[in-house]
Amino acid sequence: MTPLVLALVAGAVIGLSLGALGGGGSVLAVPALIYLLDFTPAAATTAGLIIVTATSATALYAHARDGNLAWRTGALFAAAGIAPAFLAGAGAGHLPEPILTAAFAAVAALAALRMLRPSPAALPARIRPAKAAGAGAGLGTVTGLLGVGGGFLAVPALVNVLGLRMRQAVGTSLLVITVNSLAALVARTGTGGDLRWEVIAPFTGAAILGAWDGKRLAAKLSGDTMQKIFAGVLLTVAAFMIVDVIT
Repeated sequence: MTPLVLALVAGAVIGLSLGALGGGGSVLAVPALIYLLDFTPAAATTAGLIIVTATSATALYAHARDGNLAWRTGALFAAAGIAPAFLAGAGAGHLPEPILTAAFAAVAALAALRMLRPSPAALPARIRPAKAAGAGAGLGTVTGLLGVGGGFLAVPALVNVLGLRMRQAVGTSLLVITVNSLAALVARTGTGGDLRWEVIAPFTGAAILGAWDGKRLAAKLSGDTMQKIFAGVLLTVAAFMIVDVIT
């Protein structure tokens, strides 16, 4: 397949996951850019942030329109991650590529294992500031360093730490992802290398359209089934990346 077709297919899959699950698909963006479209790891993580920011903002609008968003809670959670996302984004370009790839593989495996676990049940609404700040900062660091949205971390944290309902947590996670990704992207301005906009633009466009479809798909299919499918894909990707680093 041509780079354009590969970009469109990969973008659609990533957008579908973001729209339906509030995360997970963005973890596939970086390996897709590296192994399918020949980006360097540094350029791929920067391009991933562009794709994740645009797609998350689009999916965020759809969830906000349906009332599935806790604005104040999401803003507090996101605020804790802005500085870590910015600092990690600024320092990511200085890491050796094998370390960056290995770290990304570990995060992809963690995302898969998180998806294979049963969805957490919402706790009584009770904000725990210290835990919320810690979770937000950790998410911001992962976003800035590896160019992923981190929804697979944000959603369970919003449910377990802040007591949101699952549907509301998915929508609120998109606010957190958008803010953190934008902060990390600002930190990387001028350091992304050859970003190849002729690939990023169609990739992003397909992801945005996929996010709208994912939002509708979430209302029709079992969330657990979709999570297991994406988890299997992520585990495969993580294993491939580890083998690539070792060899």
